[in-house]
Amino acid sequence: MPKASPEEARQPAAQDHGIPFSEGVKVWLRVAALSFGGPAGQIAVMHRIVVEEKRWIGETRFLHALNYCMLLPGPEAQQLAVYIGWLMHRTAGGVVAGTLFVLPGFFSILALSYVYAAFGNVRIVEGLFFGLKAAVLAVVLEAVVRIGKRALKNMAMLALAAAAFIAIFFFDIPFPIIVLAAAVIGYAGTRAGSRLFQTGSHGKAAGALADRESVLGERVPTQTRPDIAWLIKISAFLLTLWLVPVGLIIATMGLDNVFSQIALLFSQMAVVTFGGAYAVLAYVAQLAVEHYGWLRPGEMLDGLGMAETTPGPLIMVLQFVGFMGAFRDPGPLDPMVAATLGAVLTTWVTFVPCFLWIFLGAPFIETLRENRAITGAMSAITAAVVGVILNLAIWFSLHMLFGELVLWKGYGISVEVPVWSSVNEPAAVLTAFSILAIFRLGMPLPVVLLSAAAAGLAWRMLAL
Repeated sequence: MPKASPEEARQPAAQDHGIPFSEGVKVWLRVAALSFGGPAGQIAVMHRIVVEEKRWIGETRFLHALNYCMLLPGPEAQQLAVYIGWLMHRTAGGVVAGTLFVLPGFFSILALSYVYAAFGNVRIVEGLFFGLKAAVLAVVLEAVVRIGKRALKNMAMLALAAAAFIAIFFFDIPFPIIVLAAAVIGYAGTRAGSRLFQTGSHGKAAGALADRESVLGERVPTQTRPDIAWLIKISAFLLTLWLVPVGLIIATMGLDNVFSQIALLFSQMAVVTFGGAYAVLAYVAQLAVEHYGWLRPGEMLDGLGMAETTPGPLIMVLQFVGFMGAFRDPGPLDPMVAATLGAVLTTWVTFVPCFLWIFLGAPFIETLRENRAITGAMSAITAAVVGVILNLAIWFSLHMLFGELVLWKGYGISVEVPVWSSVNEPAAVLTAFSILAIFRLGMPLPVVLLSAAAAGLAWRMLAL
């Protein structure tokens, strides 16, 4: 990961706000250890520690940073950590915050991937992951409802969400086009005087910490002022870290090699994965399953179950995809060695660009904290993402609950239709109970996931 510049290395341990760098490291270690529950849970943990407990920054500044991160491709929670780390302790702070946020999930999913690859056909493991998949479907549906309640405050936002769903589900319109269209609509509407797009992605709670009451206050830290020379240096450094390994792999192994395919695919995802992890998983799943043949449909849900039950960004499921892709096409390497390299490569090209987006854009975004048109664009994107996540939920549901799907095409529409006689009844029952546990009983996510895994194991053993 990138290092601090020589100029920053000479800075004292504590910035002018008085918070030592060592204190920042401790805080980000704590955030990383508690970063369960997907983006919503991770953002809530960050808010509780950084805003409510440590009072480093105020509510308005936190939400402004979050809105910018939601506008970017990639995992918004990890990028928010980079942003706040940079805001408090310059480049080194951003690097530490973002790297620590990723490491626990990387090692956890790598360990689970080893078990999955080695013992995935064992009935016990199959039963555990069968139950997890059912719970994950309920979790994705809950994400649709949760984000929808926050974002769809009026009919204009609801229409954006519906249009995004129709565009991606029925017409296969690419993610970037949907996100760009939503941003243009929100920006233009706000500039024209409409207040329909000023709902914000996260509302400010009553009694929230004001910026002026925080440690950082309302002042503008030195590093938040755009410095073109620094921006050129950090961008060149991060682009080198990202693209040079990709170029070397392609040059030495060719485009048909699995490592070249992993490097290219997930580098592309790093650029176009707007809307967070849920928004992109359907697209990645379709490519990994239908185009490359790295996974079977159910296995993508297995990977998502791993990511849901381990700390770190939900997008770490891509690491599992890279792991299995290299495991099944190792070439001359031992399958486990190839899989490990595939996981490392996937993680590298997924997260190095995240640092680039923050360091390149955050200094300018800090100067736009009061720009209503930008806020309108971000809110419109959040509304469109609700429709994209609904597409993900339906895609996973179809592949989880039915053993056979047929592709129907006509009038420009392309959609998979289930064969109702192929319904997987145990999966449907487990999914229904998981939905009941989350929506009606309000059970904590870890409890739901563990209960579903235990139920899947029990069903698998009874089926013997």
